[in-house]
Amino acid sequence: MALPRLMVAPNGARLRKADHPAVPMTLDEIVDCAKKCQAAGADGLHLHLRDADGTHLLDAGQYRAAVKTLAMAVPEMAVQITTEAVGRYTPAEQREVALESGCASVSISIREMLREGPDGIAAFYAGLDDRGIAVQHILYDVADAEFLASTLPSKLLQSKHLQMIFVLGRYTTGLVSDPDALTPFLTWKDAQGITPDWAVCAFGQGETACLAAAIAAGGKCRVGFENATVHEDGTVAKDNAERVAVIAKLMQARAT
Repeated sequence: MALPRLMVAPNGARLRKADHPAVPMTLDEIVDCAKKCQAAGADGLHLHLRDADGTHLLDAGQYRAAVKTLAMAVPEMAVQITTEAVGRYTPAEQREVALESGCASVSISIREMLREGPDGIAAFYAGLDDRGIAVQHILYDVADAEFLASTLPSKLLQSKHLQMIFVLGRYTTGLVSDPDALTPFLTWKDAQGITPDWAVCAFGQGETACLAAAIAAGGKCRVGFENATVHEDGTVAKDNAERVAVIAKLMQARAT
């Protein structure tokens, strides 16, 4: 399963209605958002679920049900689930969700997986591969990339199915994203001699410029309120679909 060309991450783990009224919190709202974002040009959805209080939720059964609902509502849209801990879940709980949610695509941070040590991590990734579950490896900096290279079985690191997302701006003051932050990732990738299916996400007002740089370098994009609710000029987006439309337009321009 290849990465979607343009994935939307509409809510993340932390944003609430107080941050932006169009942040989808319930499954019904996520489905409605997915339909609008698909119409605007997204072909993938990065899925975060919330509990009844609006708190970030990792639950295999809830994800399994949500994935089925989305498959019926937006059958042409790829769905990827998160395993983000947000300080609430252990690596063991994250691994269980990745393996048991029934979703064919998950995103996983190697940094989070290693925070209790390396035991069993390589076998976990190999198990996902055996089940045909595509993993998009979340890399916040080149140190994460090096952790990944030293942890993944060589077969998976060299695989043509290897997927990555380079996160720009996560560890900068004020979550300011800069397109130049993409260069170290690409340099590392080339030095490793690997050819992953890769995408970029970026924080804040710099999101558009960073995704434009990814497009120019041959990468894919993840856009949405998980990382930014504003346009390049600083104006607040009406909703996720409006942000999707901006990046879809950039992709179309590049293609022509």
